[in-house]
Amino acid sequence: MTIALLGAGVMGSTLLAALVRSGHDPEDLVVSDKAPERAEQVATAHGARMLDPVAAVAEADVVVLAVKPQDMPALMEQVHDHIRPGTLVVSIAAAISTDFLERRLPDGTSVVRVMPNTPALVDQGMSGMSPGRHCTAEQLDVARGLLESVGRVIVLDESHQDAVTAISGSGPAYIFYVVEAMIEAGVLLGLPRDTSTELVVQTLYGAATMIRETGAHPTVLREQVSSPGGTSVAALRALEDHKVRAAFLTAMEAAARRSRELSPPTA
Repeated sequence: MTIALLGAGVMGSTLLAALVRSGHDPEDLVVSDKAPERAEQVATAHGARMLDPVAAVAEADVVVLAVKPQDMPALMEQVHDHIRPGTLVVSIAAAISTDFLERRLPDGTSVVRVMPNTPALVDQGMSGMSPGRHCTAEQLDVARGLLESVGRVIVLDESHQDAVTAISGSGPAYIFYVVEAMIEAGVLLGLPRDTSTELVVQTLYGAATMIRETGAHPTVLREQVSSPGGTSVAALRALEDHKVRAAFLTAMEAAARRSRELSPPTA
C-alpha cells in the first residue's frame, strides 16, 4: 500500500515518522510539500521518497492531506485529475469538511476527516475521525490504523468535529497554559524553577494516569485529595471564586465557534 503525504509540516512529518516506526516500508511512503526543500528534508530523514503532488497522488492508494486549510483549494485543483479510482483520501487539515473535499475530488472518492493533536509527536495523540459519504468500513479501518500509529482514535459523526477541535485539538494548549501557571506559582512560593517544573509535570502525568487506569470519575478523584478544611479545599475555593470552571467552558465554546468560522464554504 503506497501512502502519499501531502504536507511535510509538524503533523505530516510526525505521521510519517510514526508509520516508519510501526513497520511501513519507507519505499511505500511518498512525501510532498509546496516547499520542495522541506519535503526532501523530511523524506530523507525517514528513508521515504519525495515527489511533487501530482506524481505522489498518481501512485498512491492512500492520500493524506496535511496542508494548511487555506492551501487546500489550490491543492485540490492541482491533483484532481491524477487521483486514481479507489483512492482513500484522509484529511488532517483543520476545519475542512468531507463535503468540501468530495466536491473537489473525482466523483465517488472516499474521504475521511480527522482532527489529531500535537501529542501525536510522542505517540500519545488523540484523533477524532469522521467518514465521508463514500467511505467503506474497510477504508475507515485503514484510516484508523494510520492514526493509531500516533495515539488513540475515536470515530464520530462529523457534526461533532468542531467540539473535537475545541476539546482535544486545542486541548494541549489549555493544559500547557495551566502547567505554565502552576510552575510560576511554585517559583513565586520560593521553589527553584527546575524543581517547580519537575513537581508540576510529574503531578500532571500522575493525575492523567490515575484517570485513565482507575476509570474513576474526576470528581471522585478530586474528592479523594480534598480533605475537609485542608489545603486542596482552600485552593479549589479560590478557583471557584475566580470562576475558573466557567472560564474554561467559555474558552472551549470560543474555540468551537472559531472552528465553525474557519470552515470554508463547500460550494
